[in-house]
Amino acid sequence: MGIAQTNHIEIVLNGEKKHVPANLNIEGLLVWLQMDPSRVAVEFNGVIVRKPSWQATEVAGGSQIEIVWFVGGGQI
Repeated sequence: MGIAQTNHIEIVLNGEKKHVPANLNIEGLLVWLQMDPSRVAVEFNGVIVRKPSWQATEVAGGSQIEIVWFVGGGQI
C-alpha cells in the first residue's frame, strides 16, 4: 500500500529514503523523529543549519538531511 502524496513526502535521511509528514520544518522533523534537539547537529542539502534557523527551514520532498547525534563521554 502506498503513502498518500498529499500527506507525506520522501526525503533522504542519513543516506536512506524515508517518508515523513509534509509541511515540516527541521525542528518539526526532529520532534516527529523523537530526537532530542539539544543533542544533534543538522546538515540540510549539504549545508549545516544552526538551531536558530531550524523553524525557518522547510523540509521539502527530495531534501537530503544528515543528523548527527552528540555522544557524551567522560574520563575513567
